[in-house]
Amino acid sequence: MSLIARLRAYASDAFGGAPAVDAPADEEHLAATALLVHVARADGVLAAPEAERLSRLVRGRYADSEEAARALIARATAFDAETRDIAMLVELIGREGGEAERVRLLAMAWSIAGADGSVDEFEEALVWRLGSLLGLADGAITRAREEGLAGREGAAAGA
Repeated sequence: MSLIARLRAYASDAFGGAPAVDAPADEEHLAATALLVHVARADGVLAAPEAERLSRLVRGRYADSEEAARALIARATAFDAETRDIAMLVELIGREGGEAERVRLLAMAWSIAGADGSVDEFEEALVWRLGSLLGLADGAITRAREEGLAGREGAAAGA
């Protein structure tokens, strides 16, 4: 049983409801989207520009339609609320995708953090910590920051 399945079973026992069964790739997409949701809500406000950027990025990377993106974001929001620990979410993503994939995810996080026109201190610290948890060196985190805040989230992976 995967860690997500165990967490869902625990949450189901503690709060009621039936846990959903996901494929391993879907679990990684769910965990990655939950990280992005966490970043979007880091300053306590999910501003419209952050919600729109989150939806666009998820639709472009993890979902093939707007409806699928909305459903994934809804699941990820609930999952983020259950875990509240980005280290656990990072563990679920793993590092098999290589550094380029981790830099791309981090660039997406930076993009969402800056979607409302500014990155406050809490968002800055959170996304920097996320980069460290993803096993990225300071240079890669800085590169992802530049790419994400410039709106080139996909370019970070090829750098």
